[in-house]
Amino acid sequence: MKKLLTLLSIIILNSCAEKKASTGDNYDKNFDKFSSTFIEEFWLHNPEYASSVGYHKYDSLLTIVSKEWIKNEISFYENQKNLIKEFYGKKLSQSNSADLEIIKNQIDLQLFYLKQFKSYSWNPSGYNLSGTIAEMLAGKFAPLEKRLVSINQKISQAKEYYSNAKSLIENPTKEHTELAIQQCEGSLSTFDTDLTDSIKKSSLTEEQKKVFLDNVSLASAEQKNYIQFLKALDLTNAKSFRLEKKFYLKKFNLEMQSGYDAKTIYEKAVARKNELHKEMFLLSDKLWNKYLKNKPKPKDSLLLVRNVIEELSKVHCKSEEFQVTIEKQIPELEKFITAKNLIDLDSTKPLVVRKEPEYMKGVAGASISSPGPYDKNGNTYYNVGSLASYTKEAAESYLREYNNYTLQILNIHEAIPGHYTQLVYANQSPSLIKAIFGNNPMIEGWAVYGERMMLENGYPNLNGPSTDEMWLMYYKWHLRSVCNTILDYSIHVLTISKEDALNLLEKQAFQQNAEAENKWRRATLTSVQLCSYFTGYAEIFELREECKKRDGEKFDLKKWHNKFLSYGSAPVKIIRKFMLE
Repeated sequence: MKKLLTLLSIIILNSCAEKKASTGDNYDKNFDKFSSTFIEEFWLHNPEYASSVGYHKYDSLLTIVSKEWIKNEISFYENQKNLIKEFYGKKLSQSNSADLEIIKNQIDLQLFYLKQFKSYSWNPSGYNLSGTIAEMLAGKFAPLEKRLVSINQKISQAKEYYSNAKSLIENPTKEHTELAIQQCEGSLSTFDTDLTDSIKKSSLTEEQKKVFLDNVSLASAEQKNYIQFLKALDLTNAKSFRLEKKFYLKKFNLEMQSGYDAKTIYEKAVARKNELHKEMFLLSDKLWNKYLKNKPKPKDSLLLVRNVIEELSKVHCKSEEFQVTIEKQIPELEKFITAKNLIDLDSTKPLVVRKEPEYMKGVAGASISSPGPYDKNGNTYYNVGSLASYTKEAAESYLREYNNYTLQILNIHEAIPGHYTQLVYANQSPSLIKAIFGNNPMIEGWAVYGERMMLENGYPNLNGPSTDEMWLMYYKWHLRSVCNTILDYSIHVLTISKEDALNLLEKQAFQQNAEAENKWRRATLTSVQLCSYFTGYAEIFELREECKKRDGEKFDLKKWHNKFLSYGSAPVKIIRKFMLE
């Protein structure tokens, strides 16, 4: 009897377990269906974003922002918000639980942009038809003729596109208006030269070419009219580029998806800045006699550091060799990573160093353009800003900032093992959600973490530690990420002046004037994004150190890196759960 009861108990328990597992599987299957539908509908609502990540089903569609469009978008995301509630509190797989959190945040973020942030009314640089066209024209995802057909359908709506833009723009900021003029003027060559030449050399019929070229002329004229519209705006009482504190804090939470709030990260950055100043003083004091022994040491510790940095910054490449120097350093980084057995690299994914396209000018001097999860074999572009338009003095200032030491760290950040490496891994993630809605602090934080990790392993020396010079210049570079957060929070929440901002960057972060001016400009054009670097870095570094402490002698750095990157571009707080479970 006892055995029979025991047997019955086992059968009942197994039956319950199977039923529970089946229910869990059903939730996962239902969620998979929801996420697939959500992605498809999201692309339909964001065709330009879809194209940028390699999904070309909606290439011919053009987002024309209007009051009716805004109303429809709000309705769409509100509906998605209601649909996703079905999965709250349900037992999903680890990966789907993360995707649920990411989708929910994305919906809330879109609604915030539409209902509260409303950049469509004060940021004219959000309207640049030629920028969208340039990406499609440069792509290799389809034959030229097929891409041209989609481009033609887009530009045929140029009049409506810019007409709606002009009707929506109300009291724009001076800074974003100037950026819009710069970018729209700079990218007119996309219509007048690049697209026109592509049409002429294509295999389209002569009649098709004629119709197409007429549309190009009309689109170019509409963009020129838009530029004149912007130049005629009265910006005497323009909207401030500074966000209201309540908007900034909410935007930070939604965009960062961090385990920390904005104030905490700001305080961590201030503390890190003070730590770096102490480390930099010790190194500079040590290097003084090697480089400046004939000069008296300043009593001011920051001035002493500045003098040594300025001496090391004199060694840099020539202005016309800036891009070539970057290209030569990429193989050296790959060799170091492989020799030190730090991360598995995929040599089949091409990295192309190119001059920064005209439509990207005005915000960052160097960046990575990834092919996205739908175009995994496409080129990754390392966009390098040209110094051709700089005065001799400005170019020299810029090159001192990107001297022979910091240029290597820039390449670590942008290329290997930074953005390029991380984004290759992200594209291999089985979760499209994590790849599509990549978390900026994770992406930027990984690149910043990579800088420190490389020096910890002796870069650029294969058989010894990094030099004091390299560490000093790395600390100076790392101060950029730290001060990015301090600057961004101080501008939008503490409302510091430009004078105080430049003092922070030049006196306390040892930046050249040209770099400091560019960073101020960037901080006036963006918000929260500058916090990504230090926020992500702090969370990644803290996670690594916690795992090292937990695993002790069993900790394997390469395995840790490979595992961390395998989760795609998910927020670090989510990856943290995975890696600590």
